[in-house]
Amino acid sequence: MRVTPKASRNEVVVESAQEGAPPKLRVYITTVPEDGKANKATIALLSKFLKVPKSRLTLICGHTSRDKIFQLS
Repeated sequence: MRVTPKASRNEVVVESAQEGAPPKLRVYITTVPEDGKANKATIALLSKFLKVPKSRLTLICGHTSRDKIFQLS
């Protein structure tokens, strides 16, 4: 998943994948990427999009990168 901080809107977009690959998510958030604020906002937005509690999402990889991997437990 690719996260774009400091965007003009909060939105989750499902990008179509190439043949045989799973679709990719692109997340746009208005929060600035400092002190983990963008990661918290991303978790909140994903939990609404997936309709799961925030406690079920765990950031596995990409704490300081735009490319992130989350685990849904």
